[in-house]
Amino acid sequence: MEKPITPPNFIKNVIEEDLRTGKVKEVVTRFPPEPNGYLHIGHAKAIWINFSLGDEFGGRTNLRFDDTNPAKEDTEYVNSIQEDVKWLGYEWEEKHFASNYFEEMYKRAILLIQKGKAYVDDQSADQIRETRGTLTEPGQNSPYRDRSVEDNLKLFEEMRAGKYQNGEKVLRAKIDMASPNINLRDPVIYRISHTAHHNTGDTWCIYPMYSYAHPLEDAIEGVTHSLCSLEFEDQRPLYDWVVAECEMENVPHQYEFGRLNLAQTVTSKRKLKLLVDEKHVDGWDDPRMPTISGLRRRGYTPEAIRSFVYETGISKAYGVIDLQVLEHFAREDLKLKAPRTMAVIDPLKVVITNYPEGQVEMLEAENNTENPELGTRQIPFSREIYIEREDFMENPPSKYFRLFPGNEVRLKHAYFIKCNDVIKDAEGNVTEIHCTYDIETKSGSGFTGRKVKGTIHWVEATQAVPAEFRLYEPLINAEEPEVLEEDGSEKTFLDQLNPNSLEIAHGYVERNMKEAQSQDKFQFFRHGYFSVDPKLSKPGEPVFNRVVSLKSSFQLPKQ
Repeated sequence: MEKPITPPNFIKNVIEEDLRTGKVKEVVTRFPPEPNGYLHIGHAKAIWINFSLGDEFGGRTNLRFDDTNPAKEDTEYVNSIQEDVKWLGYEWEEKHFASNYFEEMYKRAILLIQKGKAYVDDQSADQIRETRGTLTEPGQNSPYRDRSVEDNLKLFEEMRAGKYQNGEKVLRAKIDMASPNINLRDPVIYRISHTAHHNTGDTWCIYPMYSYAHPLEDAIEGVTHSLCSLEFEDQRPLYDWVVAECEMENVPHQYEFGRLNLAQTVTSKRKLKLLVDEKHVDGWDDPRMPTISGLRRRGYTPEAIRSFVYETGISKAYGVIDLQVLEHFAREDLKLKAPRTMAVIDPLKVVITNYPEGQVEMLEAENNTENPELGTRQIPFSREIYIEREDFMENPPSKYFRLFPGNEVRLKHAYFIKCNDVIKDAEGNVTEIHCTYDIETKSGSGFTGRKVKGTIHWVEATQAVPAEFRLYEPLINAEEPEVLEEDGSEKTFLDQLNPNSLEIAHGYVERNMKEAQSQDKFQFFRHGYFSVDPKLSKPGEPVFNRVVSLKSSFQLPKQ
């Protein structure tokens, strides 16, 4: 039986009740990113929740860009967000921009002023912050709080006309400076910013604050269920206040869910941008980044990410999920899709001294033992091959079953070989080993004369394709890097960067890898699942990103 689109959860229960009682006739959700950075794995959960719940109840989901802060937004981010949503497998019903509603938002602000519910404040940002109060002490009224409606209308119009400089004046909602909810202590709803906007150009020099714009956008679009992460729970009273006092025809309701937190992973766009700007990573799509584009470049599939967010579910609980959970779903998705082939990452040359010089024979190898539909391939075998350096030891410990002087092992898909001699350079480093093979032990021949305990992989030397392998570890050493900041400093966060997050190795792959295309995925025997890097690979010179290692001790809990 196929899984439902979403598992049982409290938001689904709310929607079912709203439809049953006729509170809503059609479910309308939206995914509302701010275009100030690339989407990350946490956004994948928000995308899934909004689009899946819309689909599950026969409703619709819009993509909306909350572009109310032109100083941090860019069309590059707009384009990347659209690409990521589509790549994850979702199609929006309509595409909107908050900036398309700026005129309507301005009119609603005028309405608030006319009702005595908003006023122009001349205080600086620091003064407003200092008089806001604390969790135990009420705020202090602004000396400009009791300006007349006429004065406020005139000043607000002058703000729009560009008469004042950045920070010289703001428009604040007039609610309650003694409210126990700090968000209701006369929040700023408009500020001056003489900054060109990616969508509206220089039309505006005043811009609405997110907490004012967001509920209006939902109401304008007829959103029924405004789904957001738990940190916005305290802002719900302000959300409701804006919708009510601006006299919006449609009344959306906000529901909060626990955000997705991954161990050793930063999902703050501000911190991710810092990593990019200070060149700690190779852009937003660096395969070590938790961005959707980074995961895609590394080799994760949309199916794996969707399965991951499904299993994490929807709740109000805060929790940190082990990275192994995400990696588990990558393996589960790729194990039947990815052809299995051989790659040597740290090569050591082997000469099979009793194999005819100049002879090359073709051997048959299955592409995936768990998925016969992927068929077989022909691989060359000759006198010279490469094996992994770690698969040979001159003086091995007990229970080492790979290659060492006098020992015999099986070459995957090929023959038994026995090590007879070791060649070293002037410094004593092993540069080559000489072996003999037994022609009777050919794979698939049914040979049962004797058994060996070790099987190793290899690549034929004369037709091997040189390749680069990029091996990744977590970018951050700390389990919970999002809580590292102290006194607003970024220092502790950057101190936790893992200097070993990327290892680059050069080795060889089978000849069939020469034509590997961008994002082609393979399971390399013993090494893990790899994907062809779309930016670094060149024709005939593949670069492989390791998506995940081959094995993990992690298992999903039994249902």
